[in-house]
Amino acid sequence: MTMKTSSKLGVMALVAGSMAAATPASAQYNRTISNDMSKCAASAGPAIKVTVRGIETSTGKIRVQSYYGTKADWLKSGRWLSRIETSASAGSMTFCVPVSKAGVYGIAVRHDKNGNGKTDISSDGGAMSNNPSINIFNLGKPSYKKTRFTVGQGVKSITINMRYM
Repeated sequence: MTMKTSSKLGVMALVAGSMAAATPASAQYNRTISNDMSKCAASAGPAIKVTVRGIETSTGKIRVQSYYGTKADWLKSGRWLSRIETSASAGSMTFCVPVSKAGVYGIAVRHDKNGNGKTDISSDGGAMSNNPSINIFNLGKPSYKKTRFTVGQGVKSITINMRYM
């Protein structure tokens, strides 16, 4: 083997090794997680501690999804980062949503009252970080600019108020 061939093989091995170690961009999306409150302990982070208030009933499921707070990701199909889905409990519920790094995020919450996995506009509830107004003109999808917030290295606490028709 010549020195030139050996160098080419070494570069190819280095490139192949770094490609194998890289995480595909799609791996960061669509992670279903449990509601592990220990990840929102004082020394934990980065994470988002989400308190959802105004849950009407203890029927069905509550779904909390995190997104990057960007136009390219906010509420786009398949672009949610993590999801917690659990049985609803009337009143308030608190969730811990860990994030991979400090940055700008948005949270969307849905209460599927009858647990059928579909959005029933006349009965299901919904809400988003920063509690933007939702009306017929924006069809329930406020701009990412109205819902985004910054998470540092620690735990960011937010409160979201559920809305029903």
